[in-house]
Amino acid sequence: MARASPTFLCSACGGETLKWQGQCPLCGAWNSLEQRSAAAARPARPARPVALAAAVAGAAGEARIASGTHELDRVLGGGIVAGSVILLGGDPGIGKSTLLLQVAAAVGGSRPVLYASGEESVAQVSLRAQRLALAAQTLTVLAETDLAAILHLAAERRAALLVIDSIQTVQSAAGGAPAGAVSQLRECTAELVRFAKTSGTAVMIVGHVTKEGTIAGPRLLEHLVDTVLYFEHEAGSRYRIVRATKNRFGAVNELGFFAMTAGGLREVKNPAAIFLARPSEPAPGSIVTVTREGGRPLLIELQALVDRMRFGAPRRIAQGLDANRLAMLLAAASRHAGLSLQEHDVFVNVVGGIEITETSTDLPALIALASSLRGRPLPAALVAFGEIGLTGEVRPVAYGDERLREAQAQGFRVAIVPQGNAPRTAPAGVRVIGVTRIAEALEAALAGGA
Repeated sequence: MARASPTFLCSACGGETLKWQGQCPLCGAWNSLEQRSAAAARPARPARPVALAAAVAGAAGEARIASGTHELDRVLGGGIVAGSVILLGGDPGIGKSTLLLQVAAAVGGSRPVLYASGEESVAQVSLRAQRLALAAQTLTVLAETDLAAILHLAAERRAALLVIDSIQTVQSAAGGAPAGAVSQLRECTAELVRFAKTSGTAVMIVGHVTKEGTIAGPRLLEHLVDTVLYFEHEAGSRYRIVRATKNRFGAVNELGFFAMTAGGLREVKNPAAIFLARPSEPAPGSIVTVTREGGRPLLIELQALVDRMRFGAPRRIAQGLDANRLAMLLAAASRHAGLSLQEHDVFVNVVGGIEITETSTDLPALIALASSLRGRPLPAALVAFGEIGLTGEVRPVAYGDERLREAQAQGFRVAIVPQGNAPRTAPAGVRVIGVTRIAEALEAALAGGA
């Protein structure tokens, strides 16, 4: 029997080569190749096919596991699916371990749960649990970095949920490298996926992030798992946002909102409280829009500032919006509505630090810019949404009725929307103004919605 030759793995990109060389031929990184011994071949197991109809009938009777917080259940698509693997990433200190410990305690109230920590001792985890006032009779805490030992204990206790904190600290004998190396990350994640699929245990993994904001390790990790969640927050803010960037069991880009308190993370049931902390007196350049993130409409304040250019070329700065789209909107407004800002610096900001990628903010952004340029405050009860075309038309956006109902629920009384989104019967107490052109929308907004 021929002896298997070793392979060399790149610590930067995770690529494999058959011989060592100074530079990785795949990504170009220098001195990044590490030798990996050939893993022993696993014994072949007979395949056991299952009829699809029987599998569908069995899955229909399985309820999802409630995480203990409605916001996280929303992001996951209705709860934790048995046998799924969830990867949670975020900046250091943002609250990843706190959130997963709260989830483990909530699930551990009725099901066996194993919380494996490779970064803290059992005493340190218990101190956090005491501070958070958590208690679960079936929650087991383990301070261990050997993945084989963790999986053996999880199988022995028939855990419904296994939490790994974090994937960069555990190691497998098959990885052939120190903990945190690319080969270890890939092998450990693959073993956790195999364990979850064969045992039905849901696995939640904490992943560290790089300075670019992506989960450390090769992109293969995100392809292996079922769900990828990112913890986001604005510097200095106590609010946290959990966003699903991949979800095999729910909507992508769904958001969950939390507030960091002395007693841990608490869900924010009314996210409008985060983004609508407006001043008591209306100010020029401020308007509220209704965007849609995941499966929910959100009311967000959009602020714009127009200032005469002091020197050089005019600046176009957008926080939370696409700067290239802002430049396109300025050109369309100049051509079709006479809103010329060629000699002005333009600044647009989405309050709350959220990133908006949909086009419904086109119309409110132009209205806020016109308000700032002319120094005319907009009514506090005004809301607007709509897409702007290059020919000056105001185009309808998806889910217009839901956006209007959300605006009504938050107390807004005037809505400037595309004519295609104007309903036959407006929500009670809301005056809907349908517009078709940019000039028409600006005139209606600056006239106070009259």
